[in-house]
Amino acid sequence: MGERSKGSYQAFFNAGTDRYLLRHETATETHYRKIHPENMSLENRKQCLFYLKEIGYQVGSGFMVGSPYQTVEDVIEDLRFLQKLKSDMIGIGPFVPAKNTIFEKLKHGSLNITLKLIAILRLMFPYALIPATTALGTIDPQGRELGLKAGANVVMPNLTPVEYRNLYSSYDNKICTGEEAAKCKGCLERRITQAGYKIVTSRGDVKKVI
Repeated sequence: MGERSKGSYQAFFNAGTDRYLLRHETATETHYRKIHPENMSLENRKQCLFYLKEIGYQVGSGFMVGSPYQTVEDVIEDLRFLQKLKSDMIGIGPFVPAKNTIFEKLKHGSLNITLKLIAILRLMFPYALIPATTALGTIDPQGRELGLKAGANVVMPNLTPVEYRNLYSSYDNKICTGEEAAKCKGCLERRITQAGYKIVTSRGDVKKVI
């Protein structure tokens, strides 16, 4: 649902919504300005995340790995921002270029660096929900399985009806876009089982032991 007013977030919460994943993409102003339109604001993005925390949501954020012009310093700041936010969910995955954008000729983000960052985030946030993203599976046939082995603990089948999936195609060559929901879920279950894991279709809430 993206960036909204605090009142709008409160209305969703009052109606029963209690999780919200809003990736910040990058936590540094200089990097943000290089990859976003002028009418967008990093300050507003971050403020939205803290509104969600104040209301009582389980809040998630995250960033792209290997996005255009990203530096090591940018990634460090991303990790520090997630510490400040105390994320319950962390969505990170490799940058994948999309046609008809100014970034279409750039290379996708590194598989190895993404896996290392997933492992680092698992150590930093032992109880967080961290997905092995579709983007990982797009840049490498074993990407999602490798993500699980690095520390991810969530996989998400594409349940959107096939005729609507092009509306949500944020990058090129996205996997599973032509499969019906049941087929996509079944294929994912087989792949995860072959990787040595078991799919559990629960909310994934973890009781934190102190």
